[in-house]
Amino acid sequence: MQSEDLDALADLIAERALARMNAKRVGGEEPCTAGSSPQACDSGGCTPCTGRSNCGPRLLADMGAARVGTVLGEQRSSGDIASHIDHTLLKPDATPEEVAKLCAEARQHHFATVCVNSGMVGTAARLLAGSSVKAIAVVGFPLGAAVTGAKAFEAREAVRCGAQEIDMVLNIGALKGKDYGYVQEDIAAVVRASAPRPVKVILETNLLSQEEKIIACALSKCAGAAFVKTSTGFSGGGATAEDVTLMRRVVGPEMGVKASGGIRSTEDAQKMLAAGADRLGASASVAIVTGQKSNAKY
Repeated sequence: MQSEDLDALADLIAERALARMNAKRVGGEEPCTAGSSPQACDSGGCTPCTGRSNCGPRLLADMGAARVGTVLGEQRSSGDIASHIDHTLLKPDATPEEVAKLCAEARQHHFATVCVNSGMVGTAARLLAGSSVKAIAVVGFPLGAAVTGAKAFEAREAVRCGAQEIDMVLNIGALKGKDYGYVQEDIAAVVRASAPRPVKVILETNLLSQEEKIIACALSKCAGAAFVKTSTGFSGGGATAEDVTLMRRVVGPEMGVKASGGIRSTEDAQKMLAAGADRLGASASVAIVTGQKSNAKY
């Protein structure tokens, strides 16, 4: 996809998504401005065609901006919450003994996964062998500013060591600089390197504008990612229900949404799941499912 086409597509996605959400907030619906015979977009709707000014609204709908993939407001039991949790330990001084404790807790409480730095994922994978709990490795963490080749190599090595999912940080500076071609290829390279393992793209939502969040979701979807994820938990912000709702509306039911950062209680978890999250990244996972208090951080 050409850079100028990505620029136009990103602007169109942000403009239409914001207009549609604003229309819904006031009880109306944005009128369709598409021509009577819009051209079909190639590449499954991710590459703008020469008539993108006509088919843009349909493209946005295809990408899921008006859909919500979960039942909002649904309350979950502790056991059900546990099945959505990525039990997380990402601090730089995490020891093998702490990773072993993390894995034991994940087995005991039947969490979906454990999420660790790539250097520890082999240890986690060995400790989780024979259980239903998967090992996740983060890539390009926590800044997302490494060169694409380094991210792809890290992802490939993590999968070789036993990672069953990859959580990568997108290049935030490139996104804010509107180098959308670079951002998309950065994600796509990690997706290719991780195949067949699914990739989650960490947006670091607290650093992004509303338009940038929408564009990041759209680029992640076009690049073949399986999930979009709110935060690393390392940049001074975390998940909000509003961001989760926005991300769900943009990616639709075809992709997953992971809320992470600052989720420390059962109430926090319920709120994120009700907003549309499929997964929760948390280090206070045990407290969440037992109703205890925790000051744990990533």
